[in-house]
Amino acid sequence: MLSVVTAASLAISACSSLSKTSQPVSASYACGQLDISVSGTDDSDLISIDYLDRRILLKPEVSASGALYVTPGDEQTRFWSKGEKATLTVKGQTYPECLQPGDLEMPFEARGNEPFWHATLEGGELLITRPFEEQGTRRVPVEVKTANRHGRTFVATLADLPITLTVARQLCDDSMSRAQYPAQVRLQVGDDEFRGCGGDRQRLLRGAIWVVEDLAGAGIIDRSRITIEFLEGNRIAGRASCNRYTGTYELRGEGMAIGPLASTRMACAPALMNQEERFLNLLDQVNSVRIGQQGQLLLSTPGGESIRAFQSDHDSP
Repeated sequence: MLSVVTAASLAISACSSLSKTSQPVSASYACGQLDISVSGTDDSDLISIDYLDRRILLKPEVSASGALYVTPGDEQTRFWSKGEKATLTVKGQTYPECLQPGDLEMPFEARGNEPFWHATLEGGELLITRPFEEQGTRRVPVEVKTANRHGRTFVATLADLPITLTVARQLCDDSMSRAQYPAQVRLQVGDDEFRGCGGDRQRLLRGAIWVVEDLAGAGIIDRSRITIEFLEGNRIAGRASCNRYTGTYELRGEGMAIGPLASTRMACAPALMNQEERFLNLLDQVNSVRIGQQGQLLLSTPGGESIRAFQSDHDSP
């Protein structure tokens, strides 16, 4: 697939001048759960990035590698791309690595159970721990066999055995821990085939504004708003009904831990304050996270109570 800008479309000359793109710019990326569309034309230096209900304009800046664009008057809003990957920062918040359809973050890790196996893709190499392998992890060169919007297939050879690693961008449940991953993986070594999951679990959570629709089966007050955002640095933040809150989160092998939480101290109507207290108490107890069949976020407590949220389609406070 074409990158947003090729090396020829934004060159740094000896005098550090910038050249215009010779062809229209157009590409789509997934920055975790945030889908963005990047576009521009050869009659302007500016590019536009559309996401949710927003559009931002950026101009090219000198970059030692790849292509860098910055919003005029806002140095904390920028977009950098190289190949099929990119980085988007909006007002100082950096989203997960932006990938074109089917592409994988690197390094990419995959694993499976019964029997256990593990594989890591990085820098043109495959590090593989085969089931029942006495020699431990082996490192072999790897090549891309197929690449499309649905995923990637990689091939390698180990001790004359052909290896094929197929990655599909589909939600995957680990067969042992029940943890969820963003990719389904199939490993073939010779005549043996093994299945498992792979990818960065945080990509299932980050990049979205999750809007809460239900608290422990009791719904929420009409026209009130509760939101959850998973941010870089294992931070969590959002609106609790009346006040803003912040805290930390950690994905663990079999679940999630949240807290400690802190919030602002504004006062609202008693009903909103009661709802806010109920939400924050539930959030502080969460030990499990799942993405449901309709794409909903499900946060559960040890007592079986849950918070249900869906992704917002607009960028609002």
